[in-house]
Amino acid sequence: MRPDIAYAAAWSEAHREWGPGLHEDGFGITPDDDVDDEDGFRAWVERLHARSGAHWWIVGDGRVLGGIALRSPEDPSVPQRGHVGYGIRPSARGRGVATWALGQVLVQASRIGIDPVLAVCRDDNSGSTATLERHGAVLVSTELRGPVRLRHYAIATHR
Repeated sequence: MRPDIAYAAAWSEAHREWGPGLHEDGFGITPDDDVDDEDGFRAWVERLHARSGAHWWIVGDGRVLGGIALRSPEDPSVPQRGHVGYGIRPSARGRGVATWALGQVLVQASRIGIDPVLAVCRDDNSGSTATLERHGAVLVSTELRGPVRLRHYAIATHR
């Protein structure tokens, strides 16, 4: 679902589970966002709706399980962060949530002509690597960014 202020409590529960400072890519949180304040939360959700590309929350049984973003090709962060970014709350991992959500976003990317979809993940994130590869992602390159090794993938949307 698109981010919705009506889910503020459910989103906040997921956010607390990650802990302070651990803002997953799929939520589009910047250091300037004050998501703990009602007005700040509302402003952040409005900003997500106004940005190019799209953000979705992955919701099941009234709980926010994660978030996923599809950045537009014009987004200047695509070469560094990819078209797609996602994060699943720790208690929802290992259940196929990211695999399902990525599949849905790849369909959307294909509809709007993004091919291939670029994705970047940490080399030590075996869950994300497996999710990407389940969708046919091909490793294009690796990069050392500071102390972190990153994997750059391309996923064909027209197969």
